[in-house]
Amino acid sequence: MNESVAYLETVYADKSELNLETLSKVYSDRAFLHDKVSKLLGNFFASEIKGKSILVKPNWVKQSQKPTDEYCLRTNENLILETLSYLCGFSPKKIILGDAPIQGCDWTKMLPVSFIDEVNSLSSKYNVLIKIKDFRRTVFSTSKNEISRERVSLKDYVIFDLGKKSFLEPITNDGKNRFRVTCYNPDELAKSHHKGVHKYCIAKDVFDSDIILSMPKIKTHQKAGITNAMKILVGVNGDKDFLPHHRIGAKEYGGDCYPGKSILRSMSEWFIDNANRHIGSVLYKPLCHVSSLLWKLSRPNSAQNLGAGWYGNDTVWRMVMDLNKIVTYGKADGTIANAPIRKVYSLCDGIIAGQGNGPLNPEPLPLGVLAASNDSYWVDIIAGHLLSMQIDRIPNLKAAKDLLDLNSCRLVINRKLSSYDDLKEISVKAKMAPGWVNYDS
Repeated sequence: MNESVAYLETVYADKSELNLETLSKVYSDRAFLHDKVSKLLGNFFASEIKGKSILVKPNWVKQSQKPTDEYCLRTNENLILETLSYLCGFSPKKIILGDAPIQGCDWTKMLPVSFIDEVNSLSSKYNVLIKIKDFRRTVFSTSKNEISRERVSLKDYVIFDLGKKSFLEPITNDGKNRFRVTCYNPDELAKSHHKGVHKYCIAKDVFDSDIILSMPKIKTHQKAGITNAMKILVGVNGDKDFLPHHRIGAKEYGGDCYPGKSILRSMSEWFIDNANRHIGSVLYKPLCHVSSLLWKLSRPNSAQNLGAGWYGNDTVWRMVMDLNKIVTYGKADGTIANAPIRKVYSLCDGIIAGQGNGPLNPEPLPLGVLAASNDSYWVDIIAGHLLSMQIDRIPNLKAAKDLLDLNSCRLVINRKLSSYDDLKEISVKAKMAPGWVNYDS
């Protein structure tokens, strides 16, 4: 296996420039971004791109809802465009630019016409097919209570069943439907995940690609603690009926949704389950209202919420590990190979990172860093250090660390071989998501 290496480039001269006003201007300097992208990705590939199929996977979680979302919610558009320009310069066969945002995301509001026009312009200029794809099978309008299912045929996906080799298997109970994902029918999820069965719905574009380049936005995450190169691969799964995010019930009841027993919270969960069984019907909003009322009456604290957004979530990191295994080792026939099938790289957008209640409602965090790696596990550990996190207290990072030989991993900062101690010079203290405030106590 190739050596795991992460390359970091800072985009500031000194720490006085670590502010939103200064760093936001970096995103507007296209020539500067292109130079950084060329240096970082040039460490891994260049001429060997010729004739290859590439999947570029940005962080397109949802459309902006407040002014600062432009900087900290999604992968910056100019960074994506300069990355595409760099890749096209080596004449790849085709580039797929795709993601599966939340079902309530308005795709047309998220991607402006100007961005799409520039992508098409690059395609024409370099004579390279670039296709933008929405991997979602289900789209839901919360305001209209309208749901569109099976908007993409299952023929465009590969159904993977990891079975007993899934990271979820150790927490799967016989005969008990505990797995949940917010705003989805729990009965459908139970068909995909139960004892001995753990299925995922992966876009075929993954298996048609020779190279996968993820472009995550470095952010804190209410369920996983952090989202970066590992968590972003959730977006190659096209149907969230295949994505367990937590288990219903209090930790004391055998779930991992929240700490502390409460009859009111259990009742609230019952109502939200039934609301999700009736998405698109007249019952949906009334059932949601009752669930919300019961939840408020239970007087929850910051670590107690219906979405399992807290440090005791023992489900989501396992799902993430499963998807990383599939993307790296998965074959088009739905089986797992013994050796990596494709190369997976990452180019991480940390110029302005996200902190607080990410991934959907982050606050801007001036970090001033771009990072590239050939190992999602390694670069996520680095990202955790950049945000001053306790690595062993973040389940995804701890799992990644356990699978790596850290002695064989390299870190290069501003073209200089570096160590963990050198990271301290460019690290900042990130504000954690509300349910993670006391994760390290």
